[in-house]
Amino acid sequence: MKTVNIAIDGPSGAGKSSISKAVAGDLGFIHVDTGAMYRAIGLFAIRNQCLEPEQIAEKIREVQVELKFIGGSQRVILCGEDVTDYIRSPEVSMSASKVSAVPEVRAHLLDLQKKIASENNIIMDGRDIGSVVLPHADLKIFLTASAEERASRRYLELKEKPDCPTYEEVLNDIRKRDDNDMHREIAPLKQAEDAVLVDSSKMGFNEVVEKITALIHEKLD
Repeated sequence: MKTVNIAIDGPSGAGKSSISKAVAGDLGFIHVDTGAMYRAIGLFAIRNQCLEPEQIAEKIREVQVELKFIGGSQRVILCGEDVTDYIRSPEVSMSASKVSAVPEVRAHLLDLQKKIASENNIIMDGRDIGSVVLPHADLKIFLTASAEERASRRYLELKEKPDCPTYEEVLNDIRKRDDNDMHREIAPLKQAEDAVLVDSSKMGFNEVVEKITALIHEKLD
């Protein structure tokens, strides 16, 4: 039986994970957040002080990343530890951007991502899903928003936490991440030629969910 694969790409802070999770829940699909996998390796790099590309390339075979789906929710397991609640800090975000540019890291995760897609109806989000991981996905969506809007959303998520960065710091981090992701040599962030562009800068969360759900129904029908 053929599985249904939906690819959602876009820059940091575009809401890919939360939107994809909501749409997947509505459709009864599994949501695969590939960014969380890179964040897990970014956390590993910080914890093990292997912050240079050649250092993480040497260590990557030691890194075990698993995705477990519990009650429809994705949990990220790093070397046997559930790190789902530890991978959303700005520090880990920047580390994830760096390790994701290392070819050995991408190769390490690619087989796992493809295996999940071959066995399940999924909505997979990331930065190179439609262009590299699932080039033959049933539908490709490029979800974006202005850097200022993405920074505002991220700041609202972080402002109640201790040591919350300022809005300006969050905006600067997002711009740096965009630059890193778009200009890396391996699988840079870009909109696939056959992807549908969805700009959520002036859309509410539910509007985006409804828009993408409608696009999927239209494609599958």
